[in-house]
Amino acid sequence: MKIEDIRKLHQKKFREEAGLFLLEGEHLVLELQKAATRNPQLLSCEIYCTREYEHWRSPFTMHQVKSVQMQQISETRTPQGIVAVAPLLTPPPPRPGEKAVYLHQIQDPGNLGTILRTLAWFGNYRCLLSPDSVEPFNGKAVRASMGAILHVPVETEVTLESLPARYGRIAALDMQGESIATQAFRDRQCFVYGSEARGLPKEALALIKARAFTIEGTGAIESLNLAAAVAICQFELHRGA
Repeated sequence: MKIEDIRKLHQKKFREEAGLFLLEGEHLVLELQKAATRNPQLLSCEIYCTREYEHWRSPFTMHQVKSVQMQQISETRTPQGIVAVAPLLTPPPPRPGEKAVYLHQIQDPGNLGTILRTLAWFGNYRCLLSPDSVEPFNGKAVRASMGAILHVPVETEVTLESLPARYGRIAALDMQGESIATQAFRDRQCFVYGSEARGLPKEALALIKARAFTIEGTGAIESLNLAAAVAICQFELHRGA
């Protein structure tokens, strides 16, 4: 690819047109190489690197570029000198026993990346994103995921109204609800979280017959960070498994 075409992948429009996204830095490239051993979708990846990485061992085609060109490719102020171009991932069909985390209109790419990292840690979850959510292949989200974007199936443009057809038992995190430290919470198949700013639409939750649960706390502050809330719930689900 031409340098200018790679640089265009910083924008969602061009990522979707090309069907490609970027992974920048040693850790993400290593994660990509590991993931490629299990996912044939990733075999066509290519690596662009500066002279410092000319001895990097990879199953992918490698291209050496100048430092000034790496500055153009990179989305960070201080590039590490290695970037991979990978195909946008198509989520596989659900696996046996798999559950889902649904994020309604999440806007913060850092939160999304952190949530994907949490789901990858605990395993056998897929992430469903509502319309008007941040794009999962956004550079900030990819970096915050620390490679989890390669391991967690992610579906976009999933409406709340479509959930009952897929999941019989749905939980919604709410300030008013049962404790998550219950068997009823662990028995849910899909866990719905609201956006950082607006929360969840009550009418839609009633329509999908979601059962309300809450993370018990002191009430000293109004709410938890979304990524923190997901992590607490995942730990509770794992602890009670």
